Amino acid sequence: MNDILNAEQATEILKRGFSRRALGRFATMITAGAALPFYNESAMAQLSMVKDIPADAVKINANENPLGPCPEAAEAIYSVVKKGGRYEYDITFNMAKTLAAIEGVKPEYVQPYAGSSEPLHTTVMAFASPTRSFVQGDPGYEAGGRAAKFVGAKVIAVPLTEDHAHDVKAMVAADSNAGVIYICNPNNPTGTLTKRSDIEWALANKPKGSILLLDEAYLHFSDATPTTDLVAQDKEIIVLRTFSKLFGMAGLRAGAAIGRPDLLAKMKSYSAGALPITGMVGADASLKVKTLVAERRKNMRAIRAETFDFLAKHNVKFIPSDSNCFMIDTKGPARQYMEAMAKEKVYVGRNWPSMPTWSRITVGTADEMKKFQAATKKVLA
Repeated sequence: MNDILNAEQATEILKRGFSRRALGRFATMITAGAALPFYNESAMAQLSMVKDIPADAVKINANENPLGPCPEAAEAIYSVVKKGGRYEYDITFNMAKTLAAIEGVKPEYVQPYAGSSEPLHTTVMAFASPTRSFVQGDPGYEAGGRAAKFVGAKVIAVPLTEDHAHDVKAMVAADSNAGVIYICNPNNPTGTLTKRSDIEWALANKPKGSILLLDEAYLHFSDATPTTDLVAQDKEIIVLRTFSKLFGMAGLRAGAAIGRPDLLAKMKSYSAGALPITGMVGADASLKVKTLVAERRKNMRAIRAETFDFLAKHNVKFIPSDSNCFMIDTKGPARQYMEAMAKEKVYVGRNWPSMPTWSRITVGTADEMKKFQAATKKVLA
């Protein structure tokens, strides 16, 4: 373990309320890299991981982008494959520089990752502990809470407001000794926005020593203002970005954490390994296509609007969304709706315990959403 955790790291972990037995668990997690122990828990099978889906089925269950990577990214990925025998660290450094320039921060404020799940987990590992809780909205993306439970941190789930925004005042008041306050904006699963003013209030009033973690995985689908300017002001905030959603690279794994260098350094202690050069070069190429975000956002919104018109016409209650996912009221246990839709070869998203009759739907292609509409009309008749 001494080769994995140095004396300084071990002392810091003990200071945060972990036991000496926990040191071994942290060493295991660090050497595991992306295959962290809580990644493979049995509950994952109940989420978006579905086996044996027919080739002609509609998959609108996992917030994926059916468009895939843009042509420029695909060409860059194809061209770099022949370099796969080397780590090619410069490709990762170049992606960080490109993203930093776009976001108005220095390159050292950007730490690339293979997607945004790993930095979400490592933020929890770095700033939450048995003595410092993890606070999130409910319903919300569960991965951070799972990581918190794994390291022995208390998880506090605060109900969303009536309009499905994060209740930042309740979140800040939830624990005076919180370690991480997590806001996904737009939120997963509801696709709803939390106002910039509320985010700024949370940042100004959060417990001393805590981190505000802003997950902006779905930012580009919305009109929300990025919060990376707060990072540039050296605030205690970490912003997560991914190329899995609008950029269509879920299977290629590229993302980043954007934050103050000293905060990123604490997270980096729990990471290991080089990053996939295919994901990094694809991300870099995508960022350089200046029209990509606007074009894809417009395309998704047109399909979403047509779908909302259908739902309203057929009296299916839904939550208006600013993202590529939304929730519908299935008028009964959502699990039954999911199973009935699967028989129609349309795979929809899961429900959350706090909303047992609501199912999350991903916006697919126009053709896929027509099939979703036909199946929903039949199943909910």
